[in-house]
Amino acid sequence: MSEENPKITRLKDDVKTLEQEMGLAIMFHESWKPTAYDDELHQRMGKSYATHTFSIIRTALRREMLLALIRIWDSDYRTIGIPSITNTLSDPAFFDTFCAHRAKRLSSSRISLTPELGLSNGWSDSIKETLSEHWDEVSELVKKYKKGGSHYEVVKSLLTMRNVSLAHRQSPPKEPGRADATDEEIESFYQDNLEIVRLLLSIVLGRAFNLTEAADVYQTYAGYFWAAARGEVTAGHPSYRPIP
Repeated sequence: MSEENPKITRLKDDVKTLEQEMGLAIMFHESWKPTAYDDELHQRMGKSYATHTFSIIRTALRREMLLALIRIWDSDYRTIGIPSITNTLSDPAFFDTFCAHRAKRLSSSRISLTPELGLSNGWSDSIKETLSEHWDEVSELVKKYKKGGSHYEVVKSLLTMRNVSLAHRQSPPKEPGRADATDEEIESFYQDNLEIVRLLLSIVLGRAFNLTEAADVYQTYAGYFWAAARGEVTAGHPSYRPIP
């Protein structure tokens, strides 16, 4: 049995790491959302002593989500993220080699189940066509956030935020840039990344994993957790203190 192409092995490992990073972003983001948008939760916390810690947790969740999200867009060649993975797949020669690899792997599985069926040219072409369609979708989404793209300023803003205040303490850029990305822009960026990673998992690992469904699961978990949160000025808190 021949060994797998090292470049293909590296690509698979990188996509698995990308999935882990996106998983962190999902957990932090879905846990943070109620702290930002749940009006009933805000009313339960009220102007209480407990609200101070609630605000700290909200800030920490947002900070970690942004760090996880921007890590997968770091352009440093030593990092594992969307830029390096898409650069690898954008090489036409490598993409052809990878499609042949996927076709061979799928054919082997197919033959083990139904030996009379082999790898025909039509079968191989069909796999390449499907992978190419997925790759086109990835390319369109990634293009939005690359330099010159319609949403590049969102990535640039988040990278600046990361370098200046989140992960490092650098001096602010001498030339003022645009304001920080808005919550709406970050939410759109997050949703696009869910789709990009879903497609890459399908292309590279042959896995059908809808990350939006994973986000829904963590959203449900967050709902159960925050349902019990309340300040001491709210009836039901073990240290309930009615406001005079």
